[in-house]
Amino acid sequence: MSARFRRNPAIRCGLEILEVELEILALVQGKESEEQAAIMDVHRSRFVPYPTSAISALAFSRQSDAGYTGPLPALKLAIGRANGEIEVWNPLQGQWAQETQFVGDGSGVDGLAWTQDPDETDGEGPVLPGQQRLFSIASSPAVVEWDLATGEPKRKSTGNFSEVWCFGAQPRWRSTKSVDDEARSQDIVAGCGDGTLVVLTTADNDLQFKRFLARVAGKRARCMCITYQNRDIVVAGFADSAIRVYDTRNGSQIRQMSLGSGIPGAPKTAIVWQLKVMQGGDIVSGDSNGEVRMWDGKNYSLTQRLVGHESDCLDLATSADGKSIFSGSLDGRIAVYRQATDANGRRSWAKHGHRRVHTREVKAMTSFDSKNGLSVVVSGGTDVAPVLTPLREYGRENLRAMPSLPQEPRVVAAPRARLIASWWDKEVHIWRIASRSAASAETPTQSPRKLVAKLALDVKQNIRCATLSSDGRLLIAATSQELKVFQLRNRLDSDSLAIRKLALPSSFAQLGARQIGFSPDGKWLAVVTADSEVHIARFTSDSAQPKRLICLPQTVELDRRSRKVVSSAYKAYDRTITRLAFAADSSVLVTGDVSGHLDSWVLEGHEDPTAPAVDNAKHDSDNKSSANDSDSDSDSSDSDDDDDIAVFYGQHWTNNPSGHLLPKLESAPLVLTFRPVHSQPTMNGNPGVHSTRHNPHAHSHQLPTGPHLLWIMTARHNIYEFNTLSGRLSDWSKRNPTAALPDEFRQIKDRVVGAVWDANEKRGRLWLYGTSWVFMLNLGRDLAEPAKHDMQSSKKRRRKSDGRANEGERRLRRKSNSGAGDRVGGRQSLGALESFLRVENGRRDEIDLRAVIADEEEEDGDMDDDDGGVQLAGLMGQGSQEDGGHIQDGDSTGQDRKFWCTFSYRPILGMVPLEDATLPADAERALEVAIVERPL
Repeated sequence: MSARFRRNPAIRCGLEILEVELEILALVQGKESEEQAAIMDVHRSRFVPYPTSAISALAFSRQSDAGYTGPLPALKLAIGRANGEIEVWNPLQGQWAQETQFVGDGSGVDGLAWTQDPDETDGEGPVLPGQQRLFSIASSPAVVEWDLATGEPKRKSTGNFSEVWCFGAQPRWRSTKSVDDEARSQDIVAGCGDGTLVVLTTADNDLQFKRFLARVAGKRARCMCITYQNRDIVVAGFADSAIRVYDTRNGSQIRQMSLGSGIPGAPKTAIVWQLKVMQGGDIVSGDSNGEVRMWDGKNYSLTQRLVGHESDCLDLATSADGKSIFSGSLDGRIAVYRQATDANGRRSWAKHGHRRVHTREVKAMTSFDSKNGLSVVVSGGTDVAPVLTPLREYGRENLRAMPSLPQEPRVVAAPRARLIASWWDKEVHIWRIASRSAASAETPTQSPRKLVAKLALDVKQNIRCATLSSDGRLLIAATSQELKVFQLRNRLDSDSLAIRKLALPSSFAQLGARQIGFSPDGKWLAVVTADSEVHIARFTSDSAQPKRLICLPQTVELDRRSRKVVSSAYKAYDRTITRLAFAADSSVLVTGDVSGHLDSWVLEGHEDPTAPAVDNAKHDSDNKSSANDSDSDSDSSDSDDDDDIAVFYGQHWTNNPSGHLLPKLESAPLVLTFRPVHSQPTMNGNPGVHSTRHNPHAHSHQLPTGPHLLWIMTARHNIYEFNTLSGRLSDWSKRNPTAALPDEFRQIKDRVVGAVWDANEKRGRLWLYGTSWVFMLNLGRDLAEPAKHDMQSSKKRRRKSDGRANEGERRLRRKSNSGAGDRVGGRQSLGALESFLRVENGRRDEIDLRAVIADEEEEDGDMDDDDGGVQLAGLMGQGSQEDGGHIQDGDSTGQDRKFWCTFSYRPILGMVPLEDATLPADAERALEVAIVERPL
């Protein structure tokens, strides 16, 4: 089917995808040949009912770069959702990576605001930037400050006032060079449901009630929006059609402005939904009449009145130069207004255009405008996906929708048991997926998947993370304050699972977790607490009942290496651990944090079943000094017990001696995964280690053997592979830098979410996936062709490679200047949802998320439609043998392809591997995965 035929709206509406809960499909990566072993069995799983919540609040950590004289802090975007979750995104100059997610309690987030403490100077060293702080409201009589490092509420405001409906942060203090001019913190002003305005102070790293600013009487005196005009003047909008201006220094009302009566058919009293202050102090308002009004910032008179929408104007966003305004409405449209100057020098506003970018109301908007970089408006609403609209380049660049699903997978699997688990709120659901042979033998009335367990945890908070052991015997679910571990066993009389809660050491169970992971052998559990401490627990069989598992009573806290203090406005937050990974032999553990630092630990010794289960011992005298030297730059919470180590069956965890050689990454790691090892030596016990009179608890200090290659992809989609035991790049990584990645991958805008290995003695493939794409990289061979020159020209080749890499980076920067979509009329980027067709009661309503320029002469037809008109770039049909524009042949000898790509899936919640235990051990096994999809 040609690209022109697929784009026909009539044909597109006639195409329907059958809602099959489980389909077994084959993704064929190469042409048929005798060496074809490139098949991946895919279970398209649409039965996971993961709920996605609407966006209710948005806030950038600053609105522009203007006014900053000291160090410029990193820019962050906070997204609040109706279920109480808060997401923190890093724009990364248009690459947009989600760094962390705070789990809510279901009460919702109605507003977000950032502040920054005053900069610190000691007169000698450089200026230390003040720390960034995040606040929220949730229809309660309190303003909540969030601990960015732990993702938990840090403190709540004090004071006797009613529920907070809106709030705003005071502009940052600027020095006037006077003698008595001292740095001052930013206050917060809150508008309450009873018409009260409250001022809160954030001084001294606290949040305290300062004073009441005003009390407005009346039945419709609810404060709907509030903002600062400058550090001393507050402008508030009310539900009684009034805008009131107050002086915070003495609490006096400066002016009251009225919107007048409502439009015909609407209530007589209009509601002021939003207020913004432009550069120079002018005020713009949006109201329930759908009007956008401009007010003079000096005499507070109405200067212009524009009819922007046919329904309520709910939110506003402005440019840094004060010449552009964006308004969002109840019907999902965003309107743009520009300021023009006529021949007489008079300035006036005019509506530049509007576009419907959301299916329903635009609940929240925010903007960031920088002259030399990011310039974008972010909007969100009931359709759950944040949409990026270019601000400075509006009309010249396309819109872009960011992923609506979590960027940390909410799906885990036990491959050997063929179990899939997903969690949300306080529930965990577990399904069993039938094998391919079993599914083909089932009758049409039977389902190839079955819900085998459903847990509703008795916890105060929502579940933050969960995982399964690879054999499916253990399940752990964690909130920020509790750990729950369960043993899973098959029932004899049914297909469901029998669940038994395991006892944990009390101190360990109360740690809570933000990241958890089982080792591949299921013996070790790594727990990253809310404040990014790393703890290890050991599981084993009960000696009295071998089929029962127990957790040993002692756990270990692993020391993280201390890092050099840098000038950052997010000191504690930068140390937040976001990813962890065990090596294939369970002997190496690696974690990565927001700043890009890597911490690693190794398991010394060999397992000795005859040794005590838990033994507290001292470092051997000949190893103590070396151990202390390797850990000299380590943090330790138990400094008094540095010499004591916990030994489990002759093994103990220690810092990687070469861990300090692992470099700091340029951005946070999104994928941490070890290359599988297919054959490795095994040893039982610790030969040559004997107890003596001076050392009755002797144990082996032998380090793990093997390469232990750690493959990393960062938030900027740069790739590295390190040998963790030597701290150096692997030979493959030296030959394949980021510049060797295919152009098809570099064009993908959505960030990577996870990875699945398909590796054995014959092949080494890594399947990466995001929320809208699946990409295979053949790591069994080089991604780029080796240069055909002699060794004397290596420096010349290196210069050429660097030049190509720099040119590629410059080309990518030219494609996306403002942080939204690509240039209109240019080559379309991949992986971003940019328009879709909504069909309701026979009525077609096209939701346009970008201006699509159809190139009818496109040879490869890399645009396709799927699922009701979703425009997806680079779509290749399942099982298709044709070249879809993203498949490149290896060579004429029939070798495997270097890469393969598809965009044919709905938004992907997770992709997990499965194993078929019915196949013989020596049988050729194709990779089998379950891709969990969610509706648009």
